[in-house]
Amino acid sequence: MQIRSRSVLRLAPAKITMPKLILAPMQGLTDAPMRDLLTRIGGYDECVSEFVRITHTVHSRVTWLRHVPEIARQNRTPSGIPCTTQLLGSDADMMAKNALAAVRFGVQSIDLNFGCPAPTVNKHQGGAILLREPERIRQIVHELRFRLPEHINLTAKMRLGFENTDLAVANAQAIAAGGASQITVHARTKTQGYEPPAHWHWLKTIRERVAIPVIANGDVFTLDDYLAIRQTSGCDDVMIGRGAVMRPDLARQIKQHLRGEPVQAAAFNAEIMDWIRLFFDLCLAHEPQGKYAVARLKQWLGMMKKAYPEAAQLFAAVRTLREASEIQCVLQDFQAA
Repeated sequence: MQIRSRSVLRLAPAKITMPKLILAPMQGLTDAPMRDLLTRIGGYDECVSEFVRITHTVHSRVTWLRHVPEIARQNRTPSGIPCTTQLLGSDADMMAKNALAAVRFGVQSIDLNFGCPAPTVNKHQGGAILLREPERIRQIVHELRFRLPEHINLTAKMRLGFENTDLAVANAQAIAAGGASQITVHARTKTQGYEPPAHWHWLKTIRERVAIPVIANGDVFTLDDYLAIRQTSGCDDVMIGRGAVMRPDLARQIKQHLRGEPVQAAAFNAEIMDWIRLFFDLCLAHEPQGKYAVARLKQWLGMMKKAYPEAAQLFAAVRTLREASEIQCVLQDFQAA
């Protein structure tokens, strides 16, 4: 009797998905040069642009590229990290028209801003003010999802509410019902601004009440904060905002931990000074006149002082300087005490 050998079904090993780290959109802070720098340093899987304000006009390609130059690089930073274009507005029809224009110019992923706390933005019915009206949020998301091609990713970012958290779950459900593929939640209301603490327990509540992924955001300044927000919220993916700017290798440290590698913080007089010099050069390339680079460097050092005493020394050395050439001389020779 002939015995036939059995074929053995070999199952491929399960693919382990690393939790994602996303660089937050922060108006006037994570601009194109800062996105370029931080994604070069490493650790980020994605980033989101500063918001593009939508009012009564449809923006030209020049305008889109001025806000999001990554569009010309197939929506990636120079180091190859995907960049989502964020829109802010309240007119669903104009939002959709602009989104379609952005897609014609090459945008592949769009995020909607329902969280900006700036009074000027809120006064014109944009950002966090919309959290008073969940149905209006649903209509905006639905209009864009209905009119955009299916392959274009549509996401949204929100806070817990405007004055209070009464509509936190309703707003998240409105975003999901409108057709967004995921929500990022900054765990504060508009009126809470950036005052500590961020209310991470609300992230878990929202995550359990919607059927789309929730990305955790708020007060991640250290590796320990990252581990704590994930544990409290139950969210896999985390968006990092001010902590990314204050500690430029934070995402890299987190990824080292997730890969089981030794966590090695950057030294100020070595890597961090190199990054500061590079950032100043990137700002000069972005705006050659120099005023922009001077202002942005001082802003960044002012934030970094909270994490690095050495940054306070450098800030003191450049604080009164106005010319880019003067600051370049200081940066070239600076060594923190």
